[in-house]
Amino acid sequence: MNVPNLLTLSRIFLVPVFVDLIVYGYPRWALIVFLLAGLTDALDGIIARVMNQRTTLGRYLDPLADKLLLVTAFVALSAVGSIPIWVTIIVVSRDVIISIGTLVVHLLRERVNIAPTWVGKATMVAQLLYVLAVLVGMIAPVPSTVFAVGLAVMLVLTVASGFHYVLRGIRLLSGDGGA
Repeated sequence: MNVPNLLTLSRIFLVPVFVDLIVYGYPRWALIVFLLAGLTDALDGIIARVMNQRTTLGRYLDPLADKLLLVTAFVALSAVGSIPIWVTIIVVSRDVIISIGTLVVHLLRERVNIAPTWVGKATMVAQLLYVLAVLVGMIAPVPSTVFAVGLAVMLVLTVASGFHYVLRGIRLLSGDGGA
């Protein structure tokens, strides 16, 4: 097991710690853990590239850890009333649809590489920033316009990227490429 994969695993192990801190009312510590998890995400990628330690395990584990952290953050923050449940339903539904679609494409087509796109990456950044804004808002005042604009941008990107990936999957299955 190399250093980047260990960092990714540490991010996965931070998820239940984050949840406990949110549920038991320690938003400041939850923010620190969330930021630490984000740091491990940045470091694992940098180390993997710089030290040429990219692995097949890391290629699958890293996005899984990212999704686990973000989806869990949305669910936990909804559970304590900091994010509306309908927002979490949209975020989680998109991820479930994309995951099922990816599985179907892999089952029906051989050797298909479904790489993330700019809209998918932008969605992840928007979701991450929204969660950070909510966490900061649990500790200190944050202007309501930050939440409103952040929520709007995040939701537009979430829905748009969901449709984008579904259309890519349909094109792949119909033989038109699209990955």
